[in-house]
Amino acid sequence: MEKVLLGMSGGVDSSVSAILLKEQGYEVIGITLELFGEDSKTKEAITEAKKLCDYLKIPHITLNLKKEFKCKVIDNFIEAYSNQRTPNPCIECNKYMKFGAMYEKAQELGCNYIATGHYAKIEYSNEYKKHVLKKAKNISKDQSYVLYSIQKQLLDKLIFPLGNLESKEDVRKIAREHNLEVANKPDSEDICFIPDGNYKKFLEENSNIKPKQGNIIKRDGEILGKHNGLYNYTIGQRKGLGISYKSPLFVIGFNKEKNEVIVGKENELYRKEMKVGDVNLLLMDKLEKPLDVTVKIRYSSKPAEAIINQTEEGIIQVIFKEPQRGITPGQSAVFYINDVVVGGGKILVS
Repeated sequence: MEKVLLGMSGGVDSSVSAILLKEQGYEVIGITLELFGEDSKTKEAITEAKKLCDYLKIPHITLNLKKEFKCKVIDNFIEAYSNQRTPNPCIECNKYMKFGAMYEKAQELGCNYIATGHYAKIEYSNEYKKHVLKKAKNISKDQSYVLYSIQKQLLDKLIFPLGNLESKEDVRKIAREHNLEVANKPDSEDICFIPDGNYKKFLEENSNIKPKQGNIIKRDGEILGKHNGLYNYTIGQRKGLGISYKSPLFVIGFNKEKNEVIVGKENELYRKEMKVGDVNLLLMDKLEKPLDVTVKIRYSSKPAEAIINQTEEGIIQVIFKEPQRGITPGQSAVFYINDVVVGGGKILVS
C-alpha cells in the first residue's frame, strides 16, 4: 500500500480529500502545518484536523514551520508592500511550505506522495510526455493559478483528490455522507495570518511601514491632493482617494522616491505588454521560441490571449492580443495552453 502525506487544515476540502484517498487504497497520514502565532484559529485547525483523523482512523502529526513561514511568506509580503508591489502570499506558502517543507517531511516519513485539498489536477500527458498541472474540472473553484510555483520535479509526486469533482456541493455531499461535522463549514477567504482582513493595520504593526503623507498627482505633475502612505493604495483603485476631479481618476502608478501616488483616467490603466520575473516553467526548462498562450494576471481574472517570449535569463515578455486593465506589479502571471499550466512568474513593471 502506497503512503501519502495529506495536508489538513480542519476544513471540508482536506477532510474529504482524506476520505477519497482512503477509498482509493492509499495509506494516509494527516499533517497540519503550524505557520504563525498562537491564535485560536491555528489551534482550532489543529484540533479539527486531529479530530477528523481520529474519526477516519488515520495518524495525524503537526509540523512547526513558524520560523520558515515568517522568513519566506510574511517577510516577503512586507517587502513587497514596501516597494509598491501587491503580493500573493498563498503562492509563496505553496512554494516553500506545502510543496517544499511538507514534501521533505513526506520523504522523511517514507511517503510516496503528498496531497492537498486544492482544486487542480495532476495528469500524465501523452502530448508532453510528462506529468502536468491542469485546471480543476470545477473551473469556478480552480486553484491552478496559485500552484504554478511548484517545482516541476514534484509533479509526479502530487495528488489533488478534488480535481475531478464537478462542484463544491459534491465535496459537501461526500462530507455529509460520512457524517463529518465540517460538512457545512464555510470556506476561508482571508489571508491566513491576517484573519480580520486589515492588511494595512498588519503592516503598520509588524513592520517599519508607517503612514507618511505625500502628494497625489497626475502624470503631468498636477497636484490633486494628499495621500497617507503609498501602501494604502493599489493599481486600479478609484474609491477612497479623497480627491475631486472633472472625470473619474484611478491609481495608475507610484513614485517611491518622491512619495507620490500617480492617478489617471481609466484608459491609462490598460497595457498591452508586460515583463514577468522569478519565472517557474513547468512544461519546459526554457522558452526556445515565442509561444501562444492564455494568461491570468490575477487569481480572479479571465485568461487573456497572448504571446510569451523569453527575452533574457529568468525574464519573460508578454504581449497581449488585447490591452489588459490594471496590470499590477507583484501579482503573478500564469500561462496556460488550454487547461495545462505552462508556468508563471511575478509581474514586473509593464
